Amino acid sequence: MLGIGAFKQRLPRPEEALPGRDEPLPLHNVHFVNGQPLRGDFAGLQVLDVGMGCFWGAERKFWQLPGGVTTAVGYQGGVTPNPTYEEACSGLTGHTEVVRVVFDPAQVTLETVLRTFWENHDPTQGMRQGNDTGTQYRSAIYCHSQAQLDAVLASRDAYQQQLHAAGYGDITTEIAFPAPPFYYAEDYHQQYLAKNPNGYCGIGGTGVSCPIGLDA
Repeated sequence: MLGIGAFKQRLPRPEEALPGRDEPLPLHNVHFVNGQPLRGDFAGLQVLDVGMGCFWGAERKFWQLPGGVTTAVGYQGGVTPNPTYEEACSGLTGHTEVVRVVFDPAQVTLETVLRTFWENHDPTQGMRQGNDTGTQYRSAIYCHSQAQLDAVLASRDAYQQQLHAAGYGDITTEIAFPAPPFYYAEDYHQQYLAKNPNGYCGIGGTGVSCPIGLDA
């Protein structure tokens, strides 16, 4: 899960991208920690997709969030359909590693989910996160409603002020609505740190508090 080299710092052009495959990768549709489905229509719930670098540690942050219903990891934001992990790591899919966060808005606010996102990685690093270097480690938020997009943009602007005050640069997080296709990662990546408690976790924030949802 360590870095793939600083030379993979740009997204591939469509003609450079790997072809992928038509069929999704096999998925055991049960969350290893809480038994909830990883894939479904999630009626009455909200879905938000976030990229924070290595998806192993990022996913754990969200399955531990009170009010969260389920989480899954996958690949998103690129060109290649249904990529493998090795293909995503090649830099030739355009995808970043993401966590799909499904939560009950009656139990946890979107602002709290966004604060968890901003405070647990450094969103100013471009195509890397810490020592993990490459396009698949870029910061991203993919929204599923206009209301989510509005909240994400407001939270970004608020956090940007705090980061500038602390000496950090501009936020480089990719923000998109509607969310591009989400491709579930291989089973062994799902809830990886619950299955492998001593596994690699590159998650780490800036230490700068995000001023949204603090009273949620």
